[in-house]
Amino acid sequence: MKSIMAVLLSALLCVQPVYAMTVQEPIMYTDTRDESDAQKGIDTQEERDVQEEQNIQDEAAEGETVSGIEVSAPSAILMESSTGQVIYEKDADTPRPPASVTKVMTLLLIFDALEEGKIHLEDEVTTSEYAASMGGSQVFLEPGEVQTVDTLIKCISVASANDACVAMAEHICGNEAEFVAQMNQRAEDLGMKNTHFENCNGLDVDGHLTTARDIALMSRELITTYPQIHDYCTIWMENITHTTKKGTSEFGLTNTNKLIRQYEYATGLKTGSTSKAKFCVSATAKKDDIELIAVIMAAEDSKARVRDAITLCNYGFGKCNKYQEEKIKALEPVEIKRGVEKTVNAAQKESFAYVDTTGADLKTIERKVTLEKDIKAPIKKGDKIGAAKYYLNGTEIGSVDILATESVEEVSYRSAIEDAAEEFLL
Repeated sequence: MKSIMAVLLSALLCVQPVYAMTVQEPIMYTDTRDESDAQKGIDTQEERDVQEEQNIQDEAAEGETVSGIEVSAPSAILMESSTGQVIYEKDADTPRPPASVTKVMTLLLIFDALEEGKIHLEDEVTTSEYAASMGGSQVFLEPGEVQTVDTLIKCISVASANDACVAMAEHICGNEAEFVAQMNQRAEDLGMKNTHFENCNGLDVDGHLTTARDIALMSRELITTYPQIHDYCTIWMENITHTTKKGTSEFGLTNTNKLIRQYEYATGLKTGSTSKAKFCVSATAKKDDIELIAVIMAAEDSKARVRDAITLCNYGFGKCNKYQEEKIKALEPVEIKRGVEKTVNAAQKESFAYVDTTGADLKTIERKVTLEKDIKAPIKKGDKIGAAKYYLNGTEIGSVDILATESVEEVSYRSAIEDAAEEFLL
């Protein structure tokens, strides 16, 4: 009997420590790392983030093949920003819902208004009931809440705030409908042939559609015309202050574009995701003197979106070789007919840039100036009177307009008689 009691006592003592721990620490730390992570010594969240970044980079590298690249998303395009040259495209003209990538156009119109002096960064914007009612991604602006234009741009660029978009649309145009009309007009002006906007924030609604190519076009316009957008869309985390009738509180913005942390060359620009659009991004990246725009539409998940964007950018940086004309040769005055002057001064509109993906020797690029035949007055300053054409291995690769740099009036009948008489007397 004593031996049986001894065995039972021994068993109870073995169980007791486990039971005590369960009672004292009902909430226990759970190591969410998988076994391979543990073996690699990944002990902190930061280290896990680094490892995830490396995994995405590795998967993107695997997407590159000998013949080109593999992009999982159904629609994509890669464009060089300074020239607009398309390096890669996949079903780039099929209209699809863009989700919050719509906000690229919203931001473009905001910066247009800033440039025109209609609004200023320090202007105060009051949130309407309608703006505050927006669902989806938001910064929870309250009716009557006042924020500066600068703060609302941050809310749109970093946190993809739908309420901030509508507040800015109303501030610039009085109502969202008029702002959206201007979005569609700007799209038409940019040659976005397959785009129609129904709202300023990208919430799903029938008829709100664009394409990968059109997104690239508006993204290019935004980053080349207003490069200061990068100062906003590269912010990773920042706080804003809500001041309402309820008091003052801090609200944290976190960038929705994970490329900012996961890709060393990332400079922006805008992500988007809804049930209809799936996962989209207009990703901008810069390495040395090459700046790229990679658009992904309808990716299956956020990781696929990031992986495809990195795959495109890596491909572009590996393939692109850029030629930039450093100094434009001056032109001799151009002869004209029927003008009060016999010649007009002219100049090339801008320097020429070209992106090659074939490995050609860009030092062999040749420039030839061709003037229009039979140029006659009157001529206005800025009129096109010719073109500088550029050739690589005998093939034309682009051209830049030659413009008159002054105005020349047409000769009058009286002045023609006087000129003829003067020449006769001589």
